[in-house]
Amino acid sequence: MHQALELIIEIQELDIKMIRLMRLKRQRQSELKQVSDLRADLKEQLEIKEKEIADLEKEIALSEEKIQTLSEKQKKLETKQASVKKVEEFNALSQEMNTIEREKDGVEKQTSNILDKKATEEEIRDKLKESLDLSIVNSKELENEIHLGIDKINEEGQQLKEHREEIAKRADPDILKIYERLLRNKKDRVVVPIENRTCSGCHIALTLQHENLVRKGKLLPFCEHCSRVHFWQESESVEGAATGMRRRRRRVAKT
Repeated sequence: MHQALELIIEIQELDIKMIRLMRLKRQRQSELKQVSDLRADLKEQLEIKEKEIADLEKEIALSEEKIQTLSEKQKKLETKQASVKKVEEFNALSQEMNTIEREKDGVEKQTSNILDKKATEEEIRDKLKESLDLSIVNSKELENEIHLGIDKINEEGQQLKEHREEIAKRADPDILKIYERLLRNKKDRVVVPIENRTCSGCHIALTLQHENLVRKGKLLPFCEHCSRVHFWQESESVEGAATGMRRRRRRVAKT
């Protein structure tokens, strides 16, 4: 392995942990927003329902006022009818009174329908209010839990950042810049081992010449497919040799 990569790999592990923490933090913040949005949605629905009920109450008040006006007009006609002597005038007043009665019946029926609608809307309003009150109680506990989680993430992230800064001071500045540029682009491990002559980042096969270059560990070998930096894991080499020895022994035994 290229000696300068050892510190870069340490830095990379810390960066990967910080990336995961940031993803977790965004997830928790999203959960926090969902709780807040749900509460805001219930509150908006409740406000809309309150306005609808208020509008219905205005309609009811106008209808009742109209019924009162018609009733008063009807009484005046009845009083006037009691004093008339001509049949024609009496019949005309009766016809006018019947018209008013029909109009009043229509308004009363309309008012009754509005009252029924108001009662239904009030039931919905009460359920929304109950849901909002319950949401406020439950969401407070959940929000506190999420905030505590975010605080822990921030604390852990700060510790990782301080540790990274200490290691970065000892790292090769040129290689560190290359690594950081690759990390910004991929948001994932960019210094990876080769496994069975394959890039463990993009999983595309590599040439024998490239594998030998990585084994030597003198230059900084980049994957020709994904641009990740490659290094050779000595443990793989040992395991491979041991496997080869076992296979040779089996062949000798068969012979």
